Amino acid sequence: MARPQNDTFLRALLREPTEYTPVWLMRQAGRYLPEYCATRKQAGSFLNLCKNPRAACEVTLQPLERYDLDAAILFSDILTVPDAMGLGLYFAEGEGPRFERPLADEAAIKALKVPDPYGELKYVMDAVSEIRGALNNRVPLIGFSGSPYTLACYMVEGGSSDDYRKIKTMLYSRPDLLHHILAVTADAVIAYLNAQIDSGAQAVMIFDSWGGGLSAAAYQEFSLRYLERIVAGLKREKDGEKVPVIVFTKGGGLWLESIAAIGADGVGLDWTIDLGEARRRVGDKVALQGNLDPSVLFAPAEVVAAEAVKVLASFDRPGPSNTGHVFNLGHGISQFTPPDVVKTLVDTVHAESRRRRQVA
Repeated sequence: MARPQNDTFLRALLREPTEYTPVWLMRQAGRYLPEYCATRKQAGSFLNLCKNPRAACEVTLQPLERYDLDAAILFSDILTVPDAMGLGLYFAEGEGPRFERPLADEAAIKALKVPDPYGELKYVMDAVSEIRGALNNRVPLIGFSGSPYTLACYMVEGGSSDDYRKIKTMLYSRPDLLHHILAVTADAVIAYLNAQIDSGAQAVMIFDSWGGGLSAAAYQEFSLRYLERIVAGLKREKDGEKVPVIVFTKGGGLWLESIAAIGADGVGLDWTIDLGEARRRVGDKVALQGNLDPSVLFAPAEVVAAEAVKVLASFDRPGPSNTGHVFNLGHGISQFTPPDVVKTLVDTVHAESRRRRQVA
């Protein structure tokens, strides 16, 4: 696994010197791009798109043809893992993801098994391999998974939820059952991410989208504990090259020090925490990823550029080293984002961060 021609993203995550701040965007391949919408229409459905390695490769590469991004991220969905566990994922029009067989009783929970990443999830590994070949070592490829707690939310609720009543009832009434779900899912995520690494992913990210909705004590017990277990179980080197790991808990800024202590290389931040304050709190223990508010991208181009500069300035501090920052949004890009403004964002981050390093 030779380093890509542009390895700036990997070097930033490993806190090595970089000439500029690398940038990629969560959900950078998605509905805001007309070419993605055309490919999805041709595929017939979102799930068909995810399960067709050639189509998944096509949409993964689409944003890289438009923008000078420093990394590609596998096009897939976090719910592929519970789908492979037999819960029956489907997407209802206007309702988002749903499961035909959510975890509603103890027998179903105790029957959960870790799926074979080269069996039920082979289409994901085929997509990773195909994308790596198509990238031709241009930029790194990021693999990913949902966190155990976030996946469990969908598995118990049966889909998205406004109040997470079912899973929180289980958390407080039958914590043993929830721990069983989380333990099996953590083992599944470890196997899944390690298979992505073996198939060609050069960095991996764990999305804990709903962990921030827990109390401080519950977050430590039901989310962070399993994130740490996954990080400890991941392959951190492949063919002589380090494979960095990023963890991201949306709404997790209150617990930043604890998240930074679990052994990951990078911590993703949403827009509710000041990047400079985050850096002061964790020092150089981990790289930081983020954290522009995605809604900024609805503003005029000059505002987008100015807000990007503010994020870069927030991370900067006096001294010879300004490495350890991967620019990203604080959450996924909205489907309503004008594509042209994304170019303004990417070009501004590159140009301004180069200028700042030259001045320093």
